[in-house]
Amino acid sequence: MKLGLFTPVLGKLTFKAMLAKVRELEKVTAIELGTGGWPGHDHIDVDALLDNKGCIAEYRAMIDDAGLTISALSCHGNPLHPDRATAQTYDDEFRKTVRLAEQLDVPVVVTFSGCPGDSDDAKHPNWVTAPWPPEFLEVLEWQWEKKAIPYWCGASNFAANHGVKVALEAHPGFLVYNVDSALKLRHAAGPNLGVNFDPSHFFWQGVDVPAAIRALGDSIFHVHAKDVALDPQNVAVNGVIDTKTYRRMAERSWLFRSVGWGHDELEWKRIVSALRMSGYDYVMSIEHEDALASVDEGLGAAIDLLSRVILTEPPVDAWWT
Repeated sequence: MKLGLFTPVLGKLTFKAMLAKVRELEKVTAIELGTGGWPGHDHIDVDALLDNKGCIAEYRAMIDDAGLTISALSCHGNPLHPDRATAQTYDDEFRKTVRLAEQLDVPVVVTFSGCPGDSDDAKHPNWVTAPWPPEFLEVLEWQWEKKAIPYWCGASNFAANHGVKVALEAHPGFLVYNVDSALKLRHAAGPNLGVNFDPSHFFWQGVDVPAAIRALGDSIFHVHAKDVALDPQNVAVNGVIDTKTYRRMAERSWLFRSVGWGHDELEWKRIVSALRMSGYDYVMSIEHEDALASVDEGLGAAIDLLSRVILTEPPVDAWWT
C-alpha cells in the first residue's frame, strides 16, 4: 500500500510547483489529479493532452522525474442532473477523463454516481432519504430504473472498453451514498464499476468503517484518506443530518478533519487491516478538507499517522499453522 495525495488542496500552485511540494512530503509517492467537475483541473489540461502523444509523454516524464505515479483521475460531478446541459457537461468531462486515463496508463477514474430530479420536468436534484410518504419510494424507483442504471451501464461499458475502472465515491446527496446503494449499482452495471472509499462520508452516518470495507470487498478500486469529527453536544441536540454551511463550524454536528483528528490511530489501523483483508493494496489518497488546520499542518498530521499504520510490504504466509 502507498500514500497518495489528491492535489486540489494545492490548487494555487502551478503543476511544477505542486510536484515539487509533493516531493518534499517524501512519504507520498502517488498523486490523484482533478480533471473537471467539482475538483477542477488545476494541474492538468485535459484538452491539451488528449490524443497528443508528445504532450502526454512530456507530462508523464515530469511526474516520473518527481518520483511519483498517478493513482487516479477524478472528475466528481453529477451526470444524472435533471438539467440536460449540466448533465451533458459532466458526462463529457467523464468521457474525456476516461480516454485520458487510458492514454496516461491510469487504471481508475473517480467520480460521483449523481442524483436525478423527481421527474423529467425537474430543475434540481432530489435526494430521497425516507420511504414515506409513499411517493418518495416512487421517485426513488424512477431515479434508479430510468436514470441511474441505464446511464451507468453505458458509462461503465465505455470505461471498460478503454481499459479503465470507474470508482464512484459514495457520498450523501447522491444515489450511491452507502454500502447497499453502491453494491446495488455495481450489481446492475457490472464489475467494472466500483467504489472510491472515503471513510469520512461513512463515519458521520454512524457506519462502522471497517465493517463497511469488508462488505464492499473487491468493489473498492481507490481510497481517500479523510477523517470526520462529530460534536457530541450538537449531535445530541440535532442529530447527524446537518445542512449548515461548513463555515459555521462551531454549530455543526460534524466536520471534515485531517486523518487522526476525528478517529485515533487504532481506528485507522482497523481500516488498513480491513482494506488488506478485502484484497485492497493500492493507494490511500489523502484529501485535505480541514478548515481548522492549515494545509501544511493538516497534511503533515495525516502523513505522520498514516505512515505509521499503512502496510507497505506483502503479507507473509501463515507459516505457524
